[in-house]
Amino acid sequence: MSLTWRSIRSSLLHILFLLAALLWIYPVIWAVTSSVKTTREMYSGNIKPWPEQLQLNYLLPGNWGQLIDSFHFSNYSKAWYIADFQKYFMNTIVFTSMVVVLILLLCMLTGYVLGRYSFPGKYVFIGFITATMFIPSGYTIIPIWQLINFLGLSKSIWGLVLAESGGTHVLYILLFMTYFAGIPKELEEASLIDGAGFIRTFAIVMLPLAKPVIATTAILQMIHTWNSFFIPLVFTVHRPDLRTLGVGIYSFVHDNGSDLAGMAAGVTISFIPIIIVFVFFQRYFVEGIAGAVKG
Repeated sequence: MSLTWRSIRSSLLHILFLLAALLWIYPVIWAVTSSVKTTREMYSGNIKPWPEQLQLNYLLPGNWGQLIDSFHFSNYSKAWYIADFQKYFMNTIVFTSMVVVLILLLCMLTGYVLGRYSFPGKYVFIGFITATMFIPSGYTIIPIWQLINFLGLSKSIWGLVLAESGGTHVLYILLFMTYFAGIPKELEEASLIDGAGFIRTFAIVMLPLAKPVIATTAILQMIHTWNSFFIPLVFTVHRPDLRTLGVGIYSFVHDNGSDLAGMAAGVTISFIPIIIVFVFFQRYFVEGIAGAVKG
């Protein structure tokens, strides 16, 4: 009886978790299914996950042409060419790559120094940068804009990259700090005996050991930057040619209404690369988090 009850309880828990997972990913399912509908269907309140033109007999051999025609894949063509998503996509790749590389360099060096060296005011500095986590990003947009504008970069991709990569990035610094702190000191001492300096020890000894944390930071920051909206919106108001996918999706909103089907296609185009990257690199992501926590 006890074994039967445990089996029933386990099955109920699995069903509950499955329902919770479906509820969690429902927005993704909604975006994908809505991307092959018409805007009229979207406004009519059609909640079915398939187009209203789809009929069961279309699944029979010989009717597959009608099956394909019932799905409005033209929304993707409209988003890619008419809404200029091909340009936004390339802008986002360049923008995200530059931001991720810059943040990795800054956080790796900062985390290495904090994790391996002791100096006066170290813990005050850690406390100070940790406190910046509680400052909303919107509160700092004016000084960021003024600084970038003072440098003459407010209308270039470099200004957009510097504005997005600015800040303390406390989570990444702490990940690197705890990971580097857990590496045996003998490796560093052996490198110093061989005549290696700070940079060489960092590049040759420490970085290869920190691959999991590097992958974790790169994935997290890539997801954040790829979906960034606020800063790219502010800095591309006068430069539509520099807009990213996050800002480009907003172009489907018009004064007389919104092209919801086209927007759903644009959203689907936007999150597919993120899912692909996470699927292929999730092992490194888990290893990086586990290694940092263990350290």
